[in-house]
Amino acid sequence: MTDKNRWIALYVLCAGMLMIVLDITIVNVALPSIQDDLGFSQSSLAWVVNAYLIAFGGLLLLSGRFGDILGRKSVFMTGLGVFTLASLLCGLAQSQEMLVAARFVQGVGGAMTSAVILGMIVTMFPEPREQAKAIGVYAFVASGGGSVGLLAGGVLTESINWHWIFFVNIPIAIVTAILAVRLLDRDEGIGFGQGADVAGAVLITSSLMLGVYTIVSPAAEHGWGSAAALGLGAASLLLLLAFVVREARTANPIMPLRIFRSRNVAGANVVQALSVAGMFGMFFLGSLYLQRVLGYDALEIGLAFLPVTVVMGTLSIRYTEPLIMRFGARTMLIPGMGLIAVGLLLFTQAPVEGSYVQHVLPPMILFGLGAGLSFPALMTLAMSGATQEDAGLTSGLVNTAAQVGGALGLAVLATLSATRSDGLIEGGEATASALTSGYHLAFLIGAGLVVAAIVVAVTVLQPEEQAERRVAADAEPAGAEAAYSEAA
Repeated sequence: MTDKNRWIALYVLCAGMLMIVLDITIVNVALPSIQDDLGFSQSSLAWVVNAYLIAFGGLLLLSGRFGDILGRKSVFMTGLGVFTLASLLCGLAQSQEMLVAARFVQGVGGAMTSAVILGMIVTMFPEPREQAKAIGVYAFVASGGGSVGLLAGGVLTESINWHWIFFVNIPIAIVTAILAVRLLDRDEGIGFGQGADVAGAVLITSSLMLGVYTIVSPAAEHGWGSAAALGLGAASLLLLLAFVVREARTANPIMPLRIFRSRNVAGANVVQALSVAGMFGMFFLGSLYLQRVLGYDALEIGLAFLPVTVVMGTLSIRYTEPLIMRFGARTMLIPGMGLIAVGLLLFTQAPVEGSYVQHVLPPMILFGLGAGLSFPALMTLAMSGATQEDAGLTSGLVNTAAQVGGALGLAVLATLSATRSDGLIEGGEATASALTSGYHLAFLIGAGLVVAAIVVAVTVLQPEEQAERRVAADAEPAGAEAAYSEAA
């Protein structure tokens, strides 16, 4: 592949990722219209989102590993096809059942497509400087696309109808597929070796799907102390434990546990889960503050979040790569997350009669600066211990940490925020004031989660050079053993 084609291929992969990210947020804007048109109740409407999240979060890790085994291009193209077909079915849906079922299938396609992208990028760009720049572009799309989705959802829903938030995926996917076929090199994958680890695949998929279901349904609806939430949560953890035991003992594991020997891989995923859990308060509950307290409509909410995308994009694409190359990813990650925490703390001061310029725009700018610095650095650290054979698995792990952390954080923050607001309303406080107090609590807890992520980053993560030396040292015994076996 020529140098020019590699960069074009990167933009093709990022277009596929943007489509997935847009779909996650674009649907939230259209939920009221979908409810009115198809007659969803308030509780059943959540399944338009939940059905997608369960499939998406449950299959990311497995999809990433299948990319290593079967070839990442094959998994990417298959996922793109599934996602496109499901998007068509979502747009054509005339019943609740059809839409929810199509959303589940769409989540399957989204997981297959997005799980392997980061792994493909790091293998396409092995040279550190180019890799840092490529990951910067990817990180901008993966994180900044959410606010673009809010804007696009508002425009499509208000100017046409909700069906087009799904139909718009189809031309994007077709163009992406055509270019991907021409530009992406086919990788054969490492194969199943001694056979497929079917039991391991079933255990990890069941554990993650059940875990995401527990977060988005019984825990969100009935509270974390409910019998359903506790029982299903315990079952999910037991399945995860059984999976770890299985992988430690089987000869050909679907997820080799050696991947966690890298402090940067393990630590970066913990940081990812904590930071995303904290930052979801900014997007989701920040949108509710703008809508329910300040009276913004869907389009105005999208425009309100646009500065986050502009600042993040400017940093990620133009400045983050030279900063990472000069100071190191770990050095850039920590102040970036610090800016995010400060932005969340500033949002706790937004009043009932808040002004956008005075109370909303400064946190947005800080959030964009922080995400633009920290997200590419975090992706670089998370992939720094990935080998050629495990790049897809590592990529899937990063995405899984983000999705599970985001779902868990959103459930916790939304529940605590609603509990505080309901208590204040029952005590006689005005609705707008009670809602604002609930959002303030969520922003404060979100800032605390980001601070916890900073603590993990400081204590666990290593500078890239040190991590690379450790990976090389760990690989030497395996390489020596392989050479000995070949000589024998």
